[in-house]
Parts: sequence; structure tokens; C-alpha cells
Amino acid sequence: MKYRLVSGITATGNLTLGNYLGSIKPSLSVQDNYDSFIFVADLHALTIEIDPKELRENRKNIMAFYLACGINPQKSTIFFQSDVSEHSELYWLLQSRTTIGELSRMTQFKDKSKIQEGNKTEKVPTGLLVYPVLMAADILLYNPRYVTVGADQLQHLELTRNIAVRFNNKYNADFILPEPIVSKVATKIMSLTEPTKKMSKSTNQPNSAIFLLDDPQVAYKKIQKAVTDSENKVYFDQANKPGISNLISIYAGLTEKTIDEIVFEFEGKNYGEFKEAVGKVVSEFLKDLQEKFYKNLLTVDQVAKSGAEKARKIASINLKNLKDKIGV
Repeated sequence: MKYRLVSGITATGNLTLGNYLGSIKPSLSVQDNYDSFIFVADLHALTIEIDPKELRENRKNIMAFYLACGINPQKSTIFFQSDVSEHSELYWLLQSRTTIGELSRMTQFKDKSKIQEGNKTEKVPTGLLVYPVLMAADILLYNPRYVTVGADQLQHLELTRNIAVRFNNKYNADFILPEPIVSKVATKIMSLTEPTKKMSKSTNQPNSAIFLLDDPQVAYKKIQKAVTDSENKVYFDQANKPGISNLISIYAGLTEKTIDEIVFEFEGKNYGEFKEAVGKVVSEFLKDLQEKFYKNLLTVDQVAKSGAEKARKIASINLKNLKDKIGV
């Protein structure tokens, strides 16, 4: 029997190489060994201001990229979060036993709310505070053994486990405590211009990120301009050489080489030579991926509909069982 696994990605911004290496690729590598449920989190996207047309385009593009990267609908259940209403209903049930204190302690909430308050352009939405509870519902609805997450989401997964324990103890629920699967390589791809910060698909600095829809030559040039340091020696040191370490992570993620293998390969070579190699690998990857992406755009609607039907069969049973125990 295969263990169940859940993975999701928010439908905001344009997908980056960081999203591929940190989220999509781990889902791809495990789909043969797990009963995978993969969703595009369009409800989570509503925590920021987003145009409806942009949201519809984003979620369709993301699913097309999942398919282009090799996610197989025959092996994995792939769907849009909002097409399975049980996500929202379970979210409300879980929220009823979650405290404001534990939510306000979430690092991502503190960081994002600080930015919004600092800009003085908008108030912090409630959705940003309760976002982790919806994430918990996304996971627990399918009662998986594993969840693919980025390193920056581990705190949210720990909250999910705490909520599961709470419901198991109070209502005799049967939630499994999900374990994380974090990509062994490139768990967190950083900005090309500020390598101490995460590469973001919502950035307003286009040179800081490699977008999956970037022209391959544009992406190549971004790599050449990536911030490094003055030592000009290729080796991994995240603390003291974040820029070159980030490029090593990208190269490792796309070539399947280990960091040690890469350091050995480029021993005695300078940053220019290394950036040339990274740029070529990135541009070739994007060219191949984009060809598959445009073909898969044509199949998204049918794949999403079929996936939602499969997901709802599991979700409705699990939700009903919990509601019976709660008394609603």
C-alpha cells in the first residue's frame, strides 16, 4: 500500500525556478511511490490583492507547469483547491480550536504583516493571520503521511501537527501526524540580486528571479549578472558566500549533481566560467519546459475537473467522519 502525500502551491505571481526546485520537483520525484494529492492553492491567493483575471490565468498556468514538469494525472490527483469545497469547511472546523496567539507567532505572518504595515499602503488582512489554518485543512483533509514543503513552511506544518493532536485528543479524531518531505537539494533558492533573501514569484525586481516563462536568453543574462562576492573561488558557504552558494544550489537542482561534485568540477575555475555553465543549464531547461507548457495548457480544464472529482471522494468521507465526531 502506498502512503498518501499532499503538496500545493499558491496561485500568486509567476512561477520561478525556486518554485520548481522547491515544490514541483519534489512532487515529481515521489509520485511513483506515493498516493499523491497535488493542488493549486487559489484560495490562499486571496490573502493579497489580486485581479480575478490574473488569478484565473495564474492557476491555469501553474497546473500546466505541473503537467509540463512531468506530473502524471494517472499517478497523481491534481486539482484546484477551490473546486473541492471541503477544504473551506474543514478550515472553519479547525479554526474553531486554534488560538490567535499561536497564529500571530507564525514567522511568515510577522514578516509579511511588518512589510505591509511598513509600506503604510494597506491594512493587514485577516486572511494573512489565518492562512496556516487553511493550510492545515488542505493537509488534514486527506489524512496524508507526508507533505512536501519548503524549508520556510516547516513552522506551518508543525502547527498542523499540533492542531491534529488537539482534535485527536478532544474528539477522538484519527488524524495522522504528517511528516515533511523537503527537497534534499535546493530547499530554498535565493534571490539573484539579494542572495540572503528567498527568490520570490511576487517580486517587483525582475532580475532577482528566474521565472519559468522567462525567455531562455533573458534567464541566461540574469545568471551572468547574479550577485556573488570578490573571492572568485567556487565552493559552497551559505553564511559567507550566499550568492555563489545559491548558484551552486541551482546548478545542483537542475543537473542532479551533488554540491561536492560541483565544487570538484569547478575547482580552479573562476566565477565567470561557473556562471556560464549555470546559465546554459538554466536556459536549456527553460526552453524544453516551455515547449511542454504550451502543449499542456490545452488539457488543464479537463485534468482539473477529473482531479477534483477524485479528490472530493476522499475529502467528503474524511470530513463527514470528523463532523460526526464533533457533533455537527
